[in-house]
Amino acid sequence: MEKEKVTSGSIVDYQVLKRLFKFVQPYKGQFYGLVLLTILLGISAPLRPYLIQYTLDNDVANGDYPGLVNMIYLLCGLLVIQAIIQYLHTYLSGWLGQFIIRDIRVKLYSHLVKLRLKFFDKTPIGQLVTRTISDVETLADVFSEGLAAMVGDLLQLIFILGIMIYTDWRLALISLSTLPLLILSTYVFKEKIKVAFNDVRNAVSNLNTYVQEHITGMSVVQIFGSEKREYKKFTDINREHRRANLKSVLYYSVYFPVAEIISAAGIGLLVWYGAKGVIHQVDTGITLGMLIAFIMYIQMFFRPIRMIADRFNTLQLGIVSSSRIMKLLDNNEHIPNNGSLAPEKIEGAVSFDKVWFAYNDADYVLKDISLDVKPGETIALVGATGAGKSSIINLLNRFYEINRGTITVDGKSIQDYDIDNLRGNIGVVLQDVFLFSDTIMQNITLGNPDITEEDVMEAAKLVGAKKFIERLPGGLNYNVMERGSTLSVGQRQLISFVRAMVYNPRILVLDEATSSVDTETEEMIQKAIDKMMFGRTSIVIAHRLSTIQKANKIIVLDKGEIKEEGTHDELLELGGYYTQLHKMQYKEIV
Repeated sequence: MEKEKVTSGSIVDYQVLKRLFKFVQPYKGQFYGLVLLTILLGISAPLRPYLIQYTLDNDVANGDYPGLVNMIYLLCGLLVIQAIIQYLHTYLSGWLGQFIIRDIRVKLYSHLVKLRLKFFDKTPIGQLVTRTISDVETLADVFSEGLAAMVGDLLQLIFILGIMIYTDWRLALISLSTLPLLILSTYVFKEKIKVAFNDVRNAVSNLNTYVQEHITGMSVVQIFGSEKREYKKFTDINREHRRANLKSVLYYSVYFPVAEIISAAGIGLLVWYGAKGVIHQVDTGITLGMLIAFIMYIQMFFRPIRMIADRFNTLQLGIVSSSRIMKLLDNNEHIPNNGSLAPEKIEGAVSFDKVWFAYNDADYVLKDISLDVKPGETIALVGATGAGKSSIINLLNRFYEINRGTITVDGKSIQDYDIDNLRGNIGVVLQDVFLFSDTIMQNITLGNPDITEEDVMEAAKLVGAKKFIERLPGGLNYNVMERGSTLSVGQRQLISFVRAMVYNPRILVLDEATSSVDTETEEMIQKAIDKMMFGRTSIVIAHRLSTIQKANKIIVLDKGEIKEEGTHDELLELGGYYTQLHKMQYKEIV
């Protein structure tokens, strides 16, 4: 398994931030409201120490009891207002973050489903899961805990610093004399925790990829008795995940006590300087209210600085996640849907004219392929594994784009057709049937609201699947579980036939649809196939030659080239590739 490596980017990656904020546009009103609340929080925070100083130096010092009561009411009112503002700020930032990541996740998923299969051939599924789940979730922290909170902290620092200097510049200098130490320790912590967070993200991505792949392939693991070896690999990856997290825990456990000590040292210096005049009975102009207010200012000033390092790393992780998401969104490995042809019904004539194709743009798997299928005809593709049979099907559906040549349907290039219309007219039944963990109805219709239960049951009756569906608990509402594990191979194959037939396609493609079933099941499925193929253009990829003897034309492929073509009897008379294949299978049967 290829491990993914990610590193933090710059916190001021303006291009990424600019693109990220495009997702804020639909919520401009809420965003501006959040900015206003952030400013109000920054302004209101220093007011409490200032009012307490005024109360002690004026109302308490002069014995003004009514003034003290009025100030208590004012402070209580200020606390209520601050609590309301804080509530609105927290809720709105979280609300904004959730709606934005919802939009990003929807856009990301809609982009993923349009990418060509070549992209998924070379990209681990676990990494894509990390992109659409973990990375997008990180962006929620950027809006709810990162950017807005960091801006609020910076505003609070500015207002507190201004009031401290305005009140007494000497106390301000004394109070902030330990600030360089805090800034230095914060910078060191920020750099260390950034590396630790990168390691955590790498470990999470690798863990997702490994677990997804091996749970999906658990049958292979168990068949080859590889449980202990795979368990050892998993524990190694999990150990790396634990190590990365413990490293971040270590940095936090060191930084915050150090920051507390530095903050306490600043308060100690402030108390020492302020109390010195009182002890020596020297008039320094420093009052008790001023001293208490400055102690509160220091605590309020140092707290955002301690938190800002964490905010920076949250924002950096958000930038990294944003960069990876944007990179995925920028991936243009999709089939362009520029065609406008969308006929209600096609005749079903298919033609390949000198088609060349390579998956990696170097090694051609199809070489100069030319073939014609008339409407209603059945052609069969045979050949050894890797001969290029499935590639022909993939190209017809435009899952991949050809390198050279032309493919036409009813005389029109498939690139001139709207992709949805083209694929809607081609019914495909694959050898490896994939069923989702859902009802039979959903697996057949794939959520298409235009397909009714009557349509499904009519198609099921046509292919001989109606009886077994009706016997299942709940019928069409029976949940087949993941990959159809509660159904037999033959039942899954019949459901795939119904899924293909419910759209009433004019072109039918069968990719070795009976190769993985027993003889009895094959006979049942073959009857369904005969009904499906009636009146339709059919392209059959066959492993068992006995299933294609009635085909109008059989095309023999070898290493991407057409070696022979003709009917079953014609090819046997040639005594070439097809004859050899036939003899080999006959020996297997005997």
